[in-house]
Amino acid sequence: MRGRVVMVRLLKWLVLIMGVVNVAIGAAHLALGIDSEPGLGGAGVTVDSRERFYGAIFLGYGLAWVWAARQSPIPARVVRWLAGLLLLGGVGRVLSIAIYGPPHWFQLVLMALELALPPLYLWLAPAGERAAARAR
Repeated sequence: MRGRVVMVRLLKWLVLIMGVVNVAIGAAHLALGIDSEPGLGGAGVTVDSRERFYGAIFLGYGLAWVWAARQSPIPARVVRWLAGLLLLGGVGRVLSIAIYGPPHWFQLVLMALELALPPLYLWLAPAGERAAARAR
């Protein structure tokens, strides 16, 4: 019983943290444009426009995580979809490295997180729904 409670709490906090971090990152990209990314300084107006658009999308992605964290139980399907999107982003970075070579070191750190965190979320995703089913 104690282990299930720990998993449900861990899921809730990790989903909430993911949401808050993504909202902050999205807001920063939306507000700062190319100044939010290392190495984009002279990229120009087109890249700035794209960066701000992606910032808005990122902010919305974060809000979806926050929404999921506020549900009781946290919907496993939503966590799986959001984790899948994160993983897809990491795969996109791998593809970029395969084609163009390694980016700024910070992007490599982000890629590592994008590839490492989804399996954790996928493993924890059903914890809330399982606990709720057992409580009935």
